[in-house]
Amino acid sequence: MTIVAYIIFSFGVLRLLVSFINLVFREKPVKGMLTINPLVSVLIPARNEESNIGNILDDLASQKYVNVEILVYDDMSDDGTAEIVLKHCEKDKRIRLIKSDGLPDGWTGKNYACHSLAGEAKGEWLLFIDADVRISGDIISGMISFAVKHKLALISIFPKQIMITTGEKISVPVMNYILLSLLPLVFVRKVMRFPSLSAANGQFMFFNSEIYRLVSPHLTLRNQRVEDIACARMLKRMRFRIACLTGNDSVKCRMYRNFTEAVAGFSKNIIAYFGNSFIAAVLFWVVTTFGFVPVIIYLQMWLALVYIGMGLMIRIFVSAASEQKIVRNLVFAIPQQFAAGYFILKAIVSNLKGNYVWKGRRV
Repeated sequence: MTIVAYIIFSFGVLRLLVSFINLVFREKPVKGMLTINPLVSVLIPARNEESNIGNILDDLASQKYVNVEILVYDDMSDDGTAEIVLKHCEKDKRIRLIKSDGLPDGWTGKNYACHSLAGEAKGEWLLFIDADVRISGDIISGMISFAVKHKLALISIFPKQIMITTGEKISVPVMNYILLSLLPLVFVRKVMRFPSLSAANGQFMFFNSEIYRLVSPHLTLRNQRVEDIACARMLKRMRFRIACLTGNDSVKCRMYRNFTEAVAGFSKNIIAYFGNSFIAAVLFWVVTTFGFVPVIIYLQMWLALVYIGMGLMIRIFVSAASEQKIVRNLVFAIPQQFAAGYFILKAIVSNLKGNYVWKGRRV
């Protein structure tokens, strides 16, 4: 058991190093002097988004970069989504509504929506953005500058998360806690050789249009529940450059309104963070939740104290890199840890039963 304790301790050191790298070497898209003026197609898949769609359309209208077309795909909404979009079309001729023609067999709803949007888009760059994302500043110019500078096929951003209810504060930070303590995001861009060093968030994906059409990721991955990470890995396998960033106030999102919504969403994609390995997910949770026990029992006390301190520092570094409140995440550390375990358990049960449901559809 002493060897196991040392392995757990070493894993803690590794995660501390990764979270420190993600904080210190955090990359942000900064607007440069644009000498080009490419058309950007902003593509928004929307299913029952009447509470969000107006906000993102207003945000896009206020962007300084104006050479854009804005296409909204109404994915068989049964609320007021389409009506809100049509009102915005009257004010801004760059906006166009595309109505769903139904969901073909073998597709997930979002993949078909994104594929359909891309088929209508004319831009040199394609920005797929979810309706619940909020943008400000001059983020589109920043995306173009960053992508051109680094010769990227894809930039994806994990938005800064807006959390209001206690359920959100317990659940939403879990994803960044996993991601930013396991994967140095700067390696996503700088290390080309390993597709496993990939990450992406379907809430905000900025593609080079030529490469997108060459690869057709949403067509290729049409039946994938977690298409964003799969897309990033596919591009990297093909030796295209990609980047994954964490957002700030220029890209933010309120993903879920309560814990129940978070469970439905995160249980759908949490296993993808572990290479789709349920065993890896369970081991991660067990080690990060109960790993302190063998460390305290079998290692010297000073090492046990260092291990506990490392656990706190990991949460501090991840919170800072995510622009989340540090004290709040420390206070909610234990509930967040058990929320992660519940997401993993729910994912396992749903996989065994084959009954993942998202927005009223089996996926």
